[in-house]
Amino acid sequence: MQWGVAGFSAEAIILAVAAVLLVAVAAMRLSSRTGLPTMLLYLGLGMLLGEDALGLQFDDAQLTHDLGYAALILILAEGGLTTRWSTIRPILAPAAVLATVGTAVSLLVVAAAAWVVFDADPVTALLLGAVVASTDAAAVFSVLRRVPLPPRLVGLLEAESGFNDAPVVLAVVALSARAAGTSDTEWWLVIALTGAELLIGIVVGLVLAAALVALLRRVAQPSVGPFPLAILAVIVAAYCAATLLQGSGFMAVYVAALTLGNAHLPHGSAMRGFATTLGVLAQIGLFVLLGLLADPSRLVSSLPAALVVAAVLVFVARPLSVAASVAWFGFTIREQAFLSWAGLRGAVPVVLATIPLLDGLEAARRIFDVTLAVVVVSVLVQAPSLAWVARRLRLLDPDTTEDLDIDVAPLGRLGMSLIAVTVAPGSRLSGVSVDELRFPEPAQVSMIIRGGQAFVPGPIDRLRIGDDVLVVTPGGLRDAVDARLRSVSRWGRLAGWLGSHDTGRERDAP
Repeated sequence: MQWGVAGFSAEAIILAVAAVLLVAVAAMRLSSRTGLPTMLLYLGLGMLLGEDALGLQFDDAQLTHDLGYAALILILAEGGLTTRWSTIRPILAPAAVLATVGTAVSLLVVAAAAWVVFDADPVTALLLGAVVASTDAAAVFSVLRRVPLPPRLVGLLEAESGFNDAPVVLAVVALSARAAGTSDTEWWLVIALTGAELLIGIVVGLVLAAALVALLRRVAQPSVGPFPLAILAVIVAAYCAATLLQGSGFMAVYVAALTLGNAHLPHGSAMRGFATTLGVLAQIGLFVLLGLLADPSRLVSSLPAALVVAAVLVFVARPLSVAASVAWFGFTIREQAFLSWAGLRGAVPVVLATIPLLDGLEAARRIFDVTLAVVVVSVLVQAPSLAWVARRLRLLDPDTTEDLDIDVAPLGRLGMSLIAVTVAPGSRLSGVSVDELRFPEPAQVSMIIRGGQAFVPGPIDRLRIGDDVLVVTPGGLRDAVDARLRSVSRWGRLAGWLGSHDTGRERDAP
C-alpha cells in the first residue's frame, strides 16, 4: 500500500484529517439545501484527494474492506438505536419478506440482465446482482427522516434497510467464494446455512442487549458518564460473538441496537446523540476511503454499464421485488410505487464490492466500478426526488409530527426519575395545559424552561413550542409517563380518545 505521505510529520497528517472532517461537516449544509445524501459529497471529497487530483495514492482493498465493515457496524447501530419499535412493529412481517424474498428477486433480475446484456458467466452475474441488491441504511435514514411520510412506509423502509444487509453479505461471500473456486457448497445448503446464521445473529443480539439493559437499570447514575460507551461495547461485542458462533454479525448488531434503543434506558438522548455522531463519522471515513480507492477515469468508463444496471434495478427489479413481497399485506399501488422508487443504494453495495477484490476474481474490478457508479446514479437521481415522488403519489402525511426528544436521568437513591422533553415544532403538546397532561400520580411537571427562564407551572399554564419541560416521576411510572407524552404530542389534549392508547408499551423493546 502506498499512501504518498512520506516525509510528512504525524502532526501534518492529523491536521489534514481534521481538515477533511471539517470540510465534510460543512458539506452537510449543502446536503440539506440540495437534498443529496452527504455520502455523495464525502465520496467526491475522497476522489478529490486521490491520485488523479491531489495525488494521494491508495489502493488497499483489504484495509477498505475491514474499515468498511467497521463503518457498517456503526451505521447499523445508529439506525437501530434511533428507530422506534412502535413504528416498525406493525409492519415487521412485510419488512422481513421484503428484506429476504424481495432482495432475492432483485438479485435474480439483475443477474439475468447481466447475463444477457453483458454476456457474464452465471456466477459472476449472480455476484453482481447480490452486490447491488441491498438497500442502504445510511441513505434511507438520512433522506426519509426529512420527508413527512405515513409511519408505516417509513417503518417498512427503515426495517428493510436494517434487516437486508445480513442476508446479502452472506450471499456475496458465498458467491464470491464459488467464483474463486474455494467453495462448491450446494445452493440449497447455502440457503439453509444462511437461515441458521441469521437466527444465530438474532439470538445473540437479543441476549446481549437484554443483559446490558438489566445491568444498566441497576447501576445507572444521574450523570451520563461512560453510559454510551457501554452501549457501543455491547453492540460491537454482538457482532464479534455472532461471527465467532458462525452467525450473522450484522444481524446481531441491528437487533441489539434496536433492542437497546427501545428499552427506555436512562440518558436516551445522550445515547442517540452519541450514536448519531459515530454514524456520521463512520460515513465520512467510509466514503472518503471509497473515493480514494475509486478511479474517476474507470468510473466514467463504467457509466454506460452502470446506467443499464441501475435502470434494470430501479424500473424492473425493485418494482418486482416490492410487488412479490408487500402486495399481500394490503399496500396500495401508490404505496408500492413509492417503495419501488425509495430503494436507495449507498455504502453497503460498495463495501460488498470489495469482497470479490479480496478473492482475486478477474471481474472484481469491473464489479467494483459498476457498483460505485450505480450508487452514484441512485444518489443523484432517486434521493433528491423522493419528496417530489411522494407528493405526486399523494402520500405525504400532513399529520406527521416530529418525534419527541425525551431524555431520562435516574435520581439515585431517591428511586425517582427526571424526564426532560422539548416541545418541538409540530408537536401537539403546544397549547396543552399542565393538568391536561394527566400523568399517573404522583408524577408531575416540576419545572418549565421558556426563553432561558425557569418557572414552576400551575395547573392552567400551557406549554409552548420550544419549552423544555421537566417531569419528576417514580421509576416505576417512567414508561407510562413517556408513553403519555408521546401520545399527547401526536394526538393533542384528546389523546386516549382518538385511537391512541397510553399503555406505556409504545416503545417496548422487541
